[in-house]
Amino acid sequence: MPMAEETSFQDLQIHDNQLGSKINDAACKIAREVANEGDAMVAGGICQTPTYLTTMDKEKTKAEFRKQMKVFVDNGVDFIIAEYYEHVEEAVWAVETIKEYNVPVAANLCIGPEGDMHGVSPGDCAVKLVNAGAEIVGVNCHFDPPTSIETVRLMKEGLDKAGLKAHLMVQPLGFMTPDCGKQGFIDLPEFPFGLEPRIITRWDAHKFARDAYNVGIRYIGGCCGFEPYHIRAVAEELAPERGYHPTGSEKHDPWGQGLRLHTKPWVRARAHRDYWENLKPSSGRPFSAALSTPCNWGVTAGDELLQQHKSETSVEEMKNLIKRNQVKDSNVVNDTPEVFN
Repeated sequence: MPMAEETSFQDLQIHDNQLGSKINDAACKIAREVANEGDAMVAGGICQTPTYLTTMDKEKTKAEFRKQMKVFVDNGVDFIIAEYYEHVEEAVWAVETIKEYNVPVAANLCIGPEGDMHGVSPGDCAVKLVNAGAEIVGVNCHFDPPTSIETVRLMKEGLDKAGLKAHLMVQPLGFMTPDCGKQGFIDLPEFPFGLEPRIITRWDAHKFARDAYNVGIRYIGGCCGFEPYHIRAVAEELAPERGYHPTGSEKHDPWGQGLRLHTKPWVRARAHRDYWENLKPSSGRPFSAALSTPCNWGVTAGDELLQQHKSETSVEEMKNLIKRNQVKDSNVVNDTPEVFN
């Protein structure tokens, strides 16, 4: 079943609640219009809040979730996805708030096999979310497909051990990030504007879909870095299980078989699944390292550095941040940019 998701503009609502609400309302209507074209469902997205990171106050955080929920309730979305949570505590509060509105909940954490930022294991995180009322649990963002699948496998392990059942979900990055630390790709020096060399191939997307399905995951999608051709690859890989191919598949031959018509014989020799499944693509960058060293600042909820600003970071604050980053980041060597001197 296809899904159209609308994630609330939380940060914008903090600064201009009226404008944020209008944007979210328009997004819900567009999502429903598109969903109706393909017999799909519409999901609303509730995300982590600056309030939690700054105050860790339960009632204040829940009040922010209720603000996010209003537009989705008004527009009658089919279910809610509580996603992109680094701390299971906040995710549990989100699920509890959503259940006040009697709608189904899918709860996603942006964690890896090490667990959340407070050290709660994936298995224990899953148990907490299901006990709070989530019907679907899993992960999204921050980590690549193999790491995300392993994390969901650990979540399933925890649920099985506790005698609990839930549907499983995964929406990983469309980048390969095996060098991530506990906080995921946001610690990589390439984040966020230099990640393109890490983009997965469509063949990686095929493998991701099959591996996820084999683990028992049935809600399979993608997050940052995923492009339409990746989603098509996921749908095509699982066409036997789904019973049909995605729209547009008739426009190309699977696994590069259209290359059989290529003028060059060595390219024609690539017109089969085995070639593309076993390809080890290169970056084409002579001095590019295979892996990076994550920054690992070790900052999490409650830390002074995560105090949320309502105004732009000052020049003096930028200088201090850049100086700290130069100490932490061994991948980039530079002086403080002239604009901040």
